[in-house]
Amino acid sequence: MTVNVLFAAHADRWATYDAPLRAAFSEFGLSAHLAQDLPPDQVDYIVYAPNSPLQDFTPFTRAKAVLNLWAGVEAVVDNPTLTIPLARMVDPGMTKSMTEWVAGHVMRYHLGMDRHIQNPEHRWEPHTPPLAAERRVAILGMGELGSAVAEVLTALGFTVHGWSRRERHLARVVMHHGATGLAAALSNAEILVLLLPDTPATENTLNAETLAHLPRGACVINPGRGPLIDDTALIEALDSGQVAAATLDVFRTEPLPADHPFWSHPKVTVTPHIAAETRPVTAARVIADNIRRGETGAPFLHLVDRTSGY
Repeated sequence: MTVNVLFAAHADRWATYDAPLRAAFSEFGLSAHLAQDLPPDQVDYIVYAPNSPLQDFTPFTRAKAVLNLWAGVEAVVDNPTLTIPLARMVDPGMTKSMTEWVAGHVMRYHLGMDRHIQNPEHRWEPHTPPLAAERRVAILGMGELGSAVAEVLTALGFTVHGWSRRERHLARVVMHHGATGLAAALSNAEILVLLLPDTPATENTLNAETLAHLPRGACVINPGRGPLIDDTALIEALDSGQVAAATLDVFRTEPLPADHPFWSHPKVTVTPHIAAETRPVTAARVIADNIRRGETGAPFLHLVDRTSGY
């Protein structure tokens, strides 16, 4: 039997995903009709980007699941017309990209590389950094991405503290949980990495109060979501020296407005949302696997919990 798969994303993404999806369907033994336009009552699965023109799921009476192309689901999870299962994207390629980006910026701050890369006065100031084992890194958000980043950083020798809202246990990571554990995680963050989802409960996780828990002179790295940080509070912490530097890849408004103070702040590095993105070849295999599961009665992978928002 052939399953009908609707590709609901911006038209310019079709050329990127068409061939990888067809190859993945073949690999997983699926007979699938993939198209950008199908009668709604004949669609079995929707491969979906939240910025798609498709916002009303009501006509898709036969659909079994919406398979998100993005890791983030905050733009679709509250859609009242979406009542069928929603799977977020957990893409091995994207995870690898995130771990490489985070590891690079953690090493930058750990080794103090900026003092040598940016040295216009030609100062000769020998400074040997500590070993990784002597540096404490904290990760807020220990889902798929946070756990993968922790694995890489512990392999490099860093002492890693992790924080999650729910209790979790990871090998070689000092775990903290819930509201009471947040302060403990932050107090051990000489370098802080934010990898939380964007939900009402995580907005402004880093604010004036929580920034005060960091060791003075800590560095902040945010490749997670822009709303995790109170921008004004972070700038004040940078100006006071409570935070020594910040590398920010995500923002409340993207592209980051040209007049935003992050652009000109000497202690801030802005990167244009490049830490990680869905990789079509590896993401296509995740989508094909989920469709195969749906067709064989196996549980879908990476289902979104509507109550928690991710």
